Amino acid sequence: MSENEVLIGTLLDESWLTLEQVAAACDVEVAWLQAHLEAGLIPHAESVAGVWRLAEETLRRARRMHALERDFDAAPELAALVADLLEETDRLRARLRCLGVE
Repeated sequence: MSENEVLIGTLLDESWLTLEQVAAACDVEVAWLQAHLEAGLIPHAESVAGVWRLAEETLRRARRMHALERDFDAAPELAALVADLLEETDRLRARLRCLGVE
């Protein structure tokens, strides 16, 4: 696989990814991802004995934030805020679908 190929797939619930796996899947540097994690901009991750474990939600959020920063030259904090709003919109739409309202 070349550096520019993007991984696409579905993760199983309760599976954890490494920092390097998420960085590769998002086409970002490990340092970019680690800086965002340490700044608290990307939830759904935990560091166990200095090793990051990242949930599926982390992958989606990192991809979304990277796209916002790249496409709109957004500051990381602004990208995180927009990602929060988009995630909330996704949750509300899912609830509406469950209720048969949408």
